[in-house]
Amino acid sequence: MATAGRPAGGVGAAVNRLLDLCRANPNGLQQSVMEQEMKDVSLEVVTAAINALLGKGQLQLFQMGGSLVYKEAKKEESVKFKGLSSEEMLVYQCIQQSANQGIWTMDIKRKTNLQQPQITKAIKNLETRNLIKAVKSVEHKSRKVYMLFELEPSRDVTGGAFYTEQEFDVEFISVLKHQCLHFILKQGFATLENIADAVRKSGITKEELRLQDFKQILDMLVLDGEVEEEISSGVGTHAAIPADTLCYKGAKSRIQESSAFTSIPCGVCPVLHECSDDGVISPKTFMEEAGPPRKSLYLLRCTATWSAVSVHTVVDAIHGFTFILIHWRSRARVEAVLRVCDFL
Repeated sequence: MATAGRPAGGVGAAVNRLLDLCRANPNGLQQSVMEQEMKDVSLEVVTAAINALLGKGQLQLFQMGGSLVYKEAKKEESVKFKGLSSEEMLVYQCIQQSANQGIWTMDIKRKTNLQQPQITKAIKNLETRNLIKAVKSVEHKSRKVYMLFELEPSRDVTGGAFYTEQEFDVEFISVLKHQCLHFILKQGFATLENIADAVRKSGITKEELRLQDFKQILDMLVLDGEVEEEISSGVGTHAAIPADTLCYKGAKSRIQESSAFTSIPCGVCPVLHECSDDGVISPKTFMEEAGPPRKSLYLLRCTATWSAVSVHTVVDAIHGFTFILIHWRSRARVEAVLRVCDFL
């Protein structure tokens, strides 16, 4: 005869009842429903039944809306999960829900309410059994995220084709830019799809590049002044391209990497619009008020002020230096001034 609060069969009977309840609730057996249906069974017996099913891999445990949910595991999954503790199953299923985005340990802790040592132990065991894997994220390089072993990380995690081992692959980008530019110049006009097909067929990379990836490369070329965007008219030189289609062509005039305006302070001066020969801000007043170091650096780089500065000012500025930073582009000009001052 069964004792009070314990039905005949004990844990074995509780196991069968749990499985029956899970089958009757294929979308998940809520903890509250399970407690209500098995209120005639002692807590110790129910806990033992749950642990027995988890140990055999026949039961899956989920956290949903702050409550535990139970599901019967498929037969093919029973072997895979056999021997896992309830904490390990909870961590596994939390990682499973993150899909190919992965999940950080702090998020696992928040979702499972487990302590960090329990999570660390569970992750170690799951990794040993090749059920999960750690992946480095390009967004947070010092942080590892975990996902199921058989999944491929999303492009948001790995950075996509432009990243190699979580580092931005500058050399690969350069090769792609060169290949795209070469095709555009050869064709005269080309659409995004034409360029993508040509690069893929060239075999320069085994990476699966999307149209969005090629668009990023072409945007770089546009910003570099190498190519120009144009809307096809569908006639004349655009006859091979449907009307109103965005296409690319070689730039008529390339942007210079450097010029006189990028080599002198005036070219980047924030108060250039206030500077004048007789104003409060002028090349002459700048030189008179500046200390020796500032004068010398200015003289070594600025060509616009030579007519406003005397040779004596140059000499005074250089005398104030024990170490002078000389840009190679300005060295000949400085040596010429020094020769006039009998320094050479």
